[in-house]
Amino acid sequence: MAITALPPDADADIARVTEALAMITPRWNVRILLALSGPPLRYSELAAKVSWLQNGQLHPKLTALCDAGLVERTEHTARHVTYSHTERATALLPILPMIVTWAEEHLEKADRPLAAIEQIEDSLTLLTRRHAAAILWVLKSRKEVSGRVLARIVMPSSDWTNIYPPLRQLVADGLADTEGNGQPYRLSAAGDALGPVLGTLSAWSAGQPLDQAARHPVWGQPQAKSAPRPWVSSQSRPAPAALPPARAVGSFPAWHHRDLFSHAAVGRPTAALPAGGPRR
Repeated sequence: MAITALPPDADADIARVTEALAMITPRWNVRILLALSGPPLRYSELAAKVSWLQNGQLHPKLTALCDAGLVERTEHTARHVTYSHTERATALLPILPMIVTWAEEHLEKADRPLAAIEQIEDSLTLLTRRHAAAILWVLKSRKEVSGRVLARIVMPSSDWTNIYPPLRQLVADGLADTEGNGQPYRLSAAGDALGPVLGTLSAWSAGQPLDQAARHPVWGQPQAKSAPRPWVSSQSRPAPAALPPARAVGSFPAWHHRDLFSHAAVGRPTAALPAGGPRR
């Protein structure tokens, strides 16, 4: 079922990316995946690697990751069970260093050096805001768009003023900008720089090779060169497992999506927001 008024290919693309983010964003999920990046582990061995989890927290997390197709549970005998990555999870790992690269450039510097896993978790929090993916897709494609038109595209079955809470959040997070009352919205430099991350997540969620990101019909476009608007990182969390290095990928066929946006921009919002900045 369509979730936006975008063409079906774009609507499906956004839905897949939103679902992919929902798999990995819940607290501790990325840390568990990183802990499993080596040989298969017994439950007790994995629990020792994620010792900050309280009793009873790890099992439901593992069950959810198995249900999502990211972790495989292998029962060798009744008393010998191991957990390991699926091929889908292995294909996901090279995206994590890309998120760190974006975060180091565009998230506001904290008072202390942040571990890579914290950069990833802070970044994923921004991307999983409600309607965030759809709004970012439209802003990237349209360059500038009014709140009213954005609402007609992103939430066509809802009252158009409902677009403003998620828009306010994206402006506050530093991923979108507006010059004030009655002015259109656009991606900030930080939002535009998410292109490689979102394009690669799109390729992964569609089961495509990761270098398809460069051919994505929206996020494969060149990035803007305006000054970044940083966002503040969240509070300290436990020490992470090491991140895997990004891996090089070969050449693959181009995307075959049709033109994604055919709507004409009309109208302006009755009340727009001043440009927001980083916040804690």
